[in-house]
Amino acid sequence: MLKNILPRGRSRSLNRTHKIAIAGVGTLGAAAVAFTAVPASGQTTTTSEAAPTAKVAYSTKQIQDVHAGVTGQLAGASQKVAAIEAKQEAAAKKATAEKKAAAKKAAAKREAKESTSRSAQRTEVKKAAPKSYPNNLDGWIREARAIMKKHGIPGSYEGIHRNIMRESSGNPMAINDWDINAINGIPSKGLLQVIPPTFEAYHVAGTSKNIYDPVANIVAACNYAADKYGTMDNVDSAY
Repeated sequence: MLKNILPRGRSRSLNRTHKIAIAGVGTLGAAAVAFTAVPASGQTTTTSEAAPTAKVAYSTKQIQDVHAGVTGQLAGASQKVAAIEAKQEAAAKKATAEKKAAAKKAAAKREAKESTSRSAQRTEVKKAAPKSYPNNLDGWIREARAIMKKHGIPGSYEGIHRNIMRESSGNPMAINDWDINAINGIPSKGLLQVIPPTFEAYHVAGTSKNIYDPVANIVAACNYAADKYGTMDNVDSAY
């Protein structure tokens, strides 16, 4: 350290210029200290008073707003989930209903097919087993009328029965050997007393060619009566 080279007796008092210089140096030092205390934000505060403590205000409104927003979002999400579930349930019900309808339709179709098959089988049985008639006058007339119906030959049960009883009394082997036809060599034969030429001319296919066959005799005689008189019902005497 340098020693004071000025003798005590020779020290001088500071003049006005020296005082101003010293004051300037003090001012600059104070400014430097103040500058180092400036906040980083660049704001400067030159007041010597202490900054008052900031009061923090706590409010529940923002928390309530957040809670309400979250609650609303959850409610909206629940509604969307419920809508999706309802849509899925409706689709499942629709699919179930469609399956049931398809199954019902298939069952009805199967039943109709089976019914048709059963009907066809019954028809085949009927074809395979033709209707049988008793071997008597009633059965002969009914069988003859069934054949006549197929061929469009008219004649009622009553009309046929009435003429049979007059001509042969119901005897299929009856023969007339005394009338003009017998005299001419072509006697009338059978239930309805038909001469051979007439029987051959009006014979219906599918019946016996034996003139004494009761069914064939009735059908041929009725066919002849339909041609000459319109129907056997119109015959009341020898024809």
